[in-house]
Amino acid sequence: MKKTSPMKKLTEREDQIMQLVWQTEPVFIRDIVDQLPDPKPHYNSVATIVKILVKKGFLTSVKMGNTDQYSAKIKMETYRQVEVKAMQKKYFGNSLPKMMAHFAKQEDLSDQEIQELIALIKSKKS
Repeated sequence: MKKTSPMKKLTEREDQIMQLVWQTEPVFIRDIVDQLPDPKPHYNSVATIVKILVKKGFLTSVKMGNTDQYSAKIKMETYRQVEVKAMQKKYFGNSLPKMMAHFAKQEDLSDQEIQELIALIKSKKS
């Protein structure tokens, strides 16, 4: 039986490109370049990163005439789940309560936000 390898981590620039793809897919490389902040990277630089994302298994491509159209192969929710779990393990001893306590202390939560979180936790319990 073949063992599946763990999901590869995205670099900062790969993550920036994936965020754009997740928001607006399907996309062409020109679409990605247009949506990146100034100073815009060169088209070839973005194309290289997109090819790396295909190789890593994050993107899939479909030939459209003489160019490729790209879509996410891995959903944002899936990647986020893996990354949050890794952060929980690395920084909070794999403890969700410790992680939530950290964020609760760091954020200036309103009473309404606190009540929403309590209600969410209670709804997961039942």
